Amino acid sequence: MTESGDRVSLVCPSCSPDAETVHEVLRPGGQATVRCIDCEHTHKTAIPETETAEVTIVVSQAGESFTTEMTVSAEDGIETGEEFVVDTDDALMQVRVTGIELGPEHRVEDAVLASVDTLWTRAVDNVAVDVTLHPKDGDADNTRSVRVNVPGDMEFAVGDTVEFGDEEFTIEGLQIRDDAPEYRHEKLDHAGDMAFAKDLKRVYGRDESLTAWSAW
Repeated sequence: MTESGDRVSLVCPSCSPDAETVHEVLRPGGQATVRCIDCEHTHKTAIPETETAEVTIVVSQAGESFTTEMTVSAEDGIETGEEFVVDTDDALMQVRVTGIELGPEHRVEDAVLASVDTLWTRAVDNVAVDVTLHPKDGDADNTRSVRVNVPGDMEFAVGDTVEFGDEEFTIEGLQIRDDAPEYRHEKLDHAGDMAFAKDLKRVYGRDESLTAWSAW
């Protein structure tokens, strides 16, 4: 149901009689009072109610997952790889769709939300990135793995030397996730190649950490 303060798309008789603009609802009701954001014109009009649907959303984050429910516009479409905000009891989370389930063992790449049973998603606002580090001398026996927690929109670029606490390494390769938008290759290893943390399956780097070298 529309409430005061909501924003809706409507035709404005003053500035856009042939197209819709964003309006703010001043007083809801059968003939709602609304104000055009573009020209500030106030008028009364009926606001069409949008059909809604309840969708189950499974959110995966750092190897754990939880389930929540969300009311959505039934007519909207959704596709794998798309991102949206989930309002949970604890916080707002940016997530990416990794799977769309219409029913048991029936998954598709895109669908109208009215037909969706479950959306499988992965949190992308804050992510854990796995890093494989090898020593400067190339001794594979001393390769080790670490995990860094970073904002999803943090950039990792081949050739950059980065620090996370006691860890320091030079990035030599970036492995891209299957659910990421299209990159040049699934593995990036040319100087300057860049990817966002939320799109990374693994980072490969040359260990520059003093703590690591002192252990050897």
